[in-house]
Amino acid sequence: MRLNQVTVGATDLGRAEQFYGLLGLRLIVKTNHYLRFECPEGDSTFSVELVESVPEGEQVSIYFESDRLDKECARLRAAGIVFDSSPADMSWLWREAWLRDPDGHRVCLFHAGENRLEPPWRIRG
Repeated sequence: MRLNQVTVGATDLGRAEQFYGLLGLRLIVKTNHYLRFECPEGDSTFSVELVESVPEGEQVSIYFESDRLDKECARLRAAGIVFDSSPADMSWLWREAWLRDPDGHRVCLFHAGENRLEPPWRIRG
């Protein structure tokens, strides 16, 4: 089994298209109520569907990994993206930064390298 895509709700597809495009995702499907993006690396996709509202507390956390995390964050800041936290090294051996999409979904941009799947505390067997 492979994870193919994740879909989040958005109240304004134009705003979502601009935001996720700025993150580097490539738009591959667009209708009046739905967007699907291809991630620039790998073969996963990310979707956005039009909803009337995203109630407070129902936002999700979305993680995108980048081997060039600090450069990507600097590029996004220069384009006007506001971050909740700047790139920082974490105790779980990832470097990550946090921001929010236009509907309040939390977006983590991170770099974990081999520690994403092979942390020293990985359960074996």
